[in-house]
Amino acid sequence: MDNSIIFPNLHITLGNVEKGFYIGSFFIAFYGVIIAIGMLVGVSFILKEAKRVGFDEDKFLDICIITIVVGVLGARAYYVIFAWDYYKDNILNIFNIRQGGLAIYGGVLAGIASVIIISKIRKHDILKVLDVCIFGVVIGQIFGRWGNFFNREVFGQYTDGLLAMLLPINSVRSELDITPEMLSNLVEIEGVQFVSVHPTFLYESLWNLGLLIIMLLMRKKKKFNGQIFFTYLIGYGAGRFWIEGIRTDQLKLWGTNLPVSQLIAAILIVVGSGLYMYKLKNQDK
Repeated sequence: MDNSIIFPNLHITLGNVEKGFYIGSFFIAFYGVIIAIGMLVGVSFILKEAKRVGFDEDKFLDICIITIVVGVLGARAYYVIFAWDYYKDNILNIFNIRQGGLAIYGGVLAGIASVIIISKIRKHDILKVLDVCIFGVVIGQIFGRWGNFFNREVFGQYTDGLLAMLLPINSVRSELDITPEMLSNLVEIEGVQFVSVHPTFLYESLWNLGLLIIMLLMRKKKKFNGQIFFTYLIGYGAGRFWIEGIRTDQLKLWGTNLPVSQLIAAILIVVGSGLYMYKLKNQDK
């Protein structure tokens, strides 16, 4: 039972869920494998979408490669910056991402900046390019959150609701994510103690799947360049705002108790909504 993950109210028991596998003596984490799969699927879709709207696929492949590298660096930098109290005493661990520690907002913001700069240099319509590339982001997020599942991380507060997830307490990646309420509601099965939590990785993956469907329905009937991109900012921001509120691994804004990703989510909702309404109002001008 030490490696089991259980959804008791759905009557689902997943036994022996490993965090990775070995090739010889080298350990391969499922976290990295899943993120890589998400990237490949996302890039494949971007290239097809780029061709559909009239872009050169080869030039978009360059954009994807550069943006992925910048995005990973941004995701890691964001996490390290807002978890500096830990990394300042563990400098070498900054370079170890195999066990997690990539903050999606850092990747998204760095990736968007990369696309804007490349588009400006190549004299592409920036919003048209963003409308294409943002599909890869949301697809990557749908897959990527399942890496958190295998790592037993990015879960929420205690719950015994319909989707409650039981994790062996000794398998949780960080003891800091375990709250007093979880400890007072431990569940023991076959001598193993489990914490009962919100599966926020699942919430976000499903939310992003719904957002992707909306974006797909919109793409052939969009009224202006940027519409899909702004829809992502609003939709993902809204989902992340409420999901971040129940997570126990929140990165806090320095010197405050404010979850920084929740703050960014709120900003992106406001910015995305404002730009969406502006472009909609001025589309014929």
